[in-house]
Amino acid sequence: MARLTAELRELRAGCRELAGELREIALAVDAEPRDTDRLRANAALELLRVVGTPRRHRAAAVPGWAEPFADSALARVVGNVELARGDVGALNACAAPSLAGLTVDALGDRDQQDYFYGTLARHGCWTFFGMTEPEHGSDATAMRTRLAGDDAGGYRLHGVKRYVANAVRGEIGVVFARTGPTPLAIRAVLLRRGAPGLGGSDLEMLGLRGARLGELTFDGVPVPAEHLLGRRLPASRRGLWGANRAFGVVRLQIAAQALGAGYAMRDEVRALRPGWDGHRPVTARLDAARELLYDLAAASDADPDDRRPPSLAKLHTAALAVEVGRWAESVLPAGALVERPLLEKWCRDVMAFEFMDGTSHMLRLTVAPDAAPRREGSR
Repeated sequence: MARLTAELRELRAGCRELAGELREIALAVDAEPRDTDRLRANAALELLRVVGTPRRHRAAAVPGWAEPFADSALARVVGNVELARGDVGALNACAAPSLAGLTVDALGDRDQQDYFYGTLARHGCWTFFGMTEPEHGSDATAMRTRLAGDDAGGYRLHGVKRYVANAVRGEIGVVFARTGPTPLAIRAVLLRRGAPGLGGSDLEMLGLRGARLGELTFDGVPVPAEHLLGRRLPASRRGLWGANRAFGVVRLQIAAQALGAGYAMRDEVRALRPGWDGHRPVTARLDAARELLYDLAAASDADPDDRRPPSLAKLHTAALAVEVGRWAESVLPAGALVERPLLEKWCRDVMAFEFMDGTSHMLRLTVAPDAAPRREGSR
């Protein structure tokens, strides 16, 4: 069992306190996720933007308790469980480095990292990450977005990405594309909003509306050679390796957020039914899942290239959060969700975790690839 250090216990307490500020804006963010002024004015989200940035690139000081937030997968998990107990929708509206930042950490050279994090520091902006495509879902090896060389020594980007967080409001991000037919030809590039040929649109969402999922289109978008990530890395580590590193961290964060949302729904039921001990089986499952999640995060810190711990974590807690939502609906009287709009919102929000950063089907294949059904006629 992973033991929390004094630093991590202090981080947990600080995030638990910060969660209240996220809850204060939860319903407003859900009602109008396009209101960026409200998000920029929120002190809790501003602090989370800074603490989610690696220490070398932080443009402002942070409280001592928040210092270790981005130092390990376990620290991110500890913090995200508590923050999501405030509101997972507001948490996903934060202008943080997110998947794009983790990919730049893995694949970018020092100049590229300085460019990316310098942009975030100057503008306090949102980021985007383009991997999923309309026709291929989570199968990154089947992507069709193309990156072709141009006469100026740079590249041109063509294609479409869908289910991209901050597709419209993101100022800078990372997009994956093909330079050739093999998996080793999949590369990542840095893009800035305003580039010629770059378009974006929102998708209508019922849950996690603060994430502003949308679609990005690329019609010959120019990409300077210096914005091609992984230029100095060996061929085996220039593209999908970096994405898998980033997904490992983010899947654990998503698992933590799903668990935190589960706790929030449990807490609301307890508040509505004081003195009722029918919550105990659900509470025991949530507490056990938290210990499992801590262990899996520690395992991922020990071996960041092992994709199984993050996949197991997200598989378990994403399903558990949905179960807790259905339990909450079943043990409360008729009309409770109407009277408690936050609880109704959380029951919608948790449905999104199934599809974020790998569906459960794809994660099962990661955990047990030999268990995948064989096609007829295969050997």
